[in-house]
Amino acid sequence: MKLAIRISIALVICLFSALALSSATTGAAADPSNWPQWRGPASLGISTERNLPEEWAPDRNIKWKAAIPGKGHSSPIVWGKRVFLTTAVEGAIVPGAKAVPHMDNGKETKHPDSVGADRRHTFKVIALDRDTGRILWERTAWEGTPYDDRHRKGAYASSTPVTDGKMVYAFFGAEGLYAYDFDGRAVWKADLGKMATAGMGTGISPVLYENLVIIQADEENGEKSFITGLDKKTGKEVWRVPRKVQVTWATPILVKTAKRTELITSGNEAIIAYDPATGKELWRSKGLESNAIPSPVATSDMVFITAGFPAKIAYAIRLGASGDLTGTPHVAWKYEKGVAYVPSPILYGEYLYLLTDKGIMTALEAKTGKVVYEGGRVPVPSSFTASPVAYDGKILLTSEDGDTFVIKAGPVHEVVRTNSVGEPVYASPAIADGKIFIRGEKNLYAIGK
Repeated sequence: MKLAIRISIALVICLFSALALSSATTGAAADPSNWPQWRGPASLGISTERNLPEEWAPDRNIKWKAAIPGKGHSSPIVWGKRVFLTTAVEGAIVPGAKAVPHMDNGKETKHPDSVGADRRHTFKVIALDRDTGRILWERTAWEGTPYDDRHRKGAYASSTPVTDGKMVYAFFGAEGLYAYDFDGRAVWKADLGKMATAGMGTGISPVLYENLVIIQADEENGEKSFITGLDKKTGKEVWRVPRKVQVTWATPILVKTAKRTELITSGNEAIIAYDPATGKELWRSKGLESNAIPSPVATSDMVFITAGFPAKIAYAIRLGASGDLTGTPHVAWKYEKGVAYVPSPILYGEYLYLLTDKGIMTALEAKTGKVVYEGGRVPVPSSFTASPVAYDGKILLTSEDGDTFVIKAGPVHEVVRTNSVGEPVYASPAIADGKIFIRGEKNLYAIGK
């Protein structure tokens, strides 16, 4: 399948919502007052909190809102009294600056919605006070003209940062990986190489495992793709494994099974699980043969991997095996409709919930793939980039218009309420310390009773 055919307008948006993976082995990360990475504890988008507001509006249950400079679709993360996020501030056109050339079948090509590399940009990491929204510090990680373009609807700050409670790690693709302490001191930076992303931007978020920061660095047509683990104290590379997988926007997931921890990666050509300590391949299966944008979700014995373009596919794969699982009973089931191009699915209770980019929901029995319901709709026409989050029997779907639809979890689709922050939203929410944090186009909102 040609790369140019596989990339569509929605592609870049997907990456922005679906990008962050977690330190599933860190007990502190399970603290409901923390949301340390993309989709929170265990990268599942689920909070154990209960005392959260069920309704909000610009004039109701907004504890604070903070203006955020620049543009970013990365999600906020929360640890203790701090909220962290990234942003990209666009500057003036730089004469002669342009993106790396992109080739398809020997011919140079450019996506019509690729923009940005001809301008100067400033990439920043920001820390805010969790209780007031006051900006505590703002650091410039990188300045210059980017190596590659981004989608015009996307942002250069689309990868969600990750924290272990001592350091925060922010990834800006070809422009590097940066580590700061909680006081904003730059500790190290790592140049991972010039990764081309078909002019669509970077979406994969960093993952923490024990003493490592793990980055899945898939690019362009796959010749230079790799996955690597860096020492989180120094930024020095501990291991690196090549991958023959085309550009990917899906953040990998760490799953602690009965006998080991598996680092599971999505991909067009292959779905691959690695030992996160060494990078050794544990198993692989046939890839999605589609743009890998939604992040996987998992239980301790099964992972669910989806794609929405050009094919719609959801796979359930049993964990703990070795070798090539393609066509074996370890591929438990597949479902071939109702899947989003950009938003990640959510696994809540016994059901796997799929969401299309227009907000149509499907619920499947996670163990069997049996359809529980199909065609669940939100009350108004909507488009979605943000991935769902869940708490206390409710699933939150936040649209690009800034509306959040509260869906009752369970075998019957029911819209309980519609709330809004009053501005466009592309980033996935975070939940911590009795608050829901929603990043709008211009502001970060803390919603609480």
